[in-house]
Amino acid sequence: MISIIVGSKGNGKTKKLITMVDEAVKSSLGNIVVIEKKPNLGTNITTKARLVNTDEYDIKSVNGFYGFLAGVCAGNYDVTHIFVDATLRIIGRDNDDLLMFLKRVDGLSKESNADFIFTISEDKENLPAEIFEICKPVD
Repeated sequence: MISIIVGSKGNGKTKKLITMVDEAVKSSLGNIVVIEKKPNLGTNITTKARLVNTDEYDIKSVNGFYGFLAGVCAGNYDVTHIFVDATLRIIGRDNDDLLMFLKRVDGLSKESNADFIFTISEDKENLPAEIFEICKPVD
């Protein structure tokens, strides 16, 4: 399953993501992974979740990031949740790329049985409607 936390910059997406991470850590029997573009969440994320900074892995494209996520799933079958903060800063702001990426992640989610949760800094009305057919918006 893919969930997205959508909204303009500064409306509390990251705070909501942190709350969801805390809830997942309490209920999951597997591993929780939190991915960010730059090291910002360190003191806010429990040490029971694995925090990964994409800048350390030189990820520069939407395909590179998809491969990274697939590697996380392949490397550990116990991953139950993958949280991604600042998705558009990692993959770029192209809506076609975002849609293609989310379609691919949907398949990965089904294969790996991991839930993916992304923050997307954009107003809902500026995103393709098809995204909301693939992803469940988080209120």
